Order: sequence, then C-alpha cells, then structure tokens
Amino acid sequence: MKFLGIIPARYASTRFPAKPLAMLGGKTVIQRVYEQVAGVLDDAYVATDDERIEAAVKAFGGKVVMTSVHHKSGTDRCYEACTKIGGEFDVVVNIQGDEPFIQPSQLDAVKACFEDVTTQIATLVKPFTADEPFAVLENVNSPKVVLNKNWNALYFSRSIIPFQRNADKEDWLKGHTYYKHIGLYAYRTEVLKEITALPQSSLELAESLEQLRWLENGYKIKVGISDVETIGIDTPQDLKHAEEFLKNRS
Repeated sequence: MKFLGIIPARYASTRFPAKPLAMLGGKTVIQRVYEQVAGVLDDAYVATDDERIEAAVKAFGGKVVMTSVHHKSGTDRCYEACTKIGGEFDVVVNIQGDEPFIQPSQLDAVKACFEDVTTQIATLVKPFTADEPFAVLENVNSPKVVLNKNWNALYFSRSIIPFQRNADKEDWLKGHTYYKHIGLYAYRTEVLKEITALPQSSLELAESLEQLRWLENGYKIKVGISDVETIGIDTPQDLKHAEEFLKNRS
C-alpha cells in the first residue's frame, strides 16, 4: 500500500499571516513539518497557493505543488494536489502545515488504520489524562471525539461529550476516558474524491468541523490512538511556546 503525504500551507491567515514561513529554531515552520514527514510516507509534498511558500520549500529541497487560492479546506487542497501529482497512491495523508512536532509514530498509527480493508478515512486521538484541569476539557478549540467499540468515530464536538449526568464536573476526567482530536487525516484516494464533492452539512456548519460532513453523509472514520502531545501553531504566542519546547527538548 502506497501513502502520499500532502501538507496544505496557506500564506493568508486571520490570526497569523505568513505562518508557514515563520522561523522556529532557525528553520521555517513548513520546513520542520516537511522534515518530520519525509521518509515516513512513500512521498510527500507541500500544497500551497502562494509563490513565497513555493520558493521557500524549493529552497530547502522539498517537493511542492501549486494549488488554487479558492479552496475552503485543506481537504479540498489535498485533492487538487493529489490529482496534479498523479502516481498510484492508495491513501492520501493530510498533514497540518502548522504541526512542526508531528511524530513518525503518529503517522504510523494513522497508516495502521488501513490494515482494516474497510477503512475509508482515518484520524488520530489522544486521551485526556485524569490529572488535567477541567478547563482543558472545556476548551472549544480542542474538539472531543466519542468512539464505538470498533474504534470508529461516532461524533466530534467542541462541547464536552459525553455529558456525565450523575457526576461532579471535577470528577469527569477520573470517571471516563475522554479523547482529544488530533487534526491528522488520511483518506483512501477514491474516498477523497467523493468527499470533496459533498456540499457542506448542517452539523459541519453548526460546529465548524469539516469531518462532520463526512459522518453525516455516512462515511466511517477509523480512529488511531496517540500519546504524543504536539504543539500546533495558530498564533504568534503559540510560536513562542514552540520555541520554548524546542529549547527544552534539545
């Protein structure tokens, strides 16, 4: 089975313009993401709509493909990139361009989901720990996932799911395993084509979570598990935290 990694990277961002080209420990964020991915998958490309990002990727020796400026999601950009790259790839892996600390173990976990021949789409979760403050669970920017016994996602929400009716909130993390969604997706190539043709759904619009479109249309999302904590970079403040993380790790 052949896996193609695609890293969507836009220059325009409301909260952090030019984020992919921000410097982190002497390298751009997009270079750090690319270097974490290259070698783990059969091939990897950055998919961008900006010539500055294209030039930066070529400068460090990475592969890059130009895509439309009109895409509404990273999934749409992945599909266009996949069609332009060509090749006989079975699965396309969508890696967030703002996750410079993504680990090979996480990519391996999402790849392993496709050992099940019925898997259409795969993603990752990380269990919340019992000693984390309740505020972490309440964070609406950290979507939660509930799973069935076959490790397929039942639902994703910015709200806390499930709600524990007969327990104090301070004890929720002690009495139940909650899962935080990690925004890494993989799709069988033919499924990627199908889901990018779907119109936005009511649940997707309500929660502003693209993956709900797929669930609402009957697609199954297989879930792999990871214990790795990553640092996504959405704001300049996140970049400062990432710099500190990098210094402490070295």
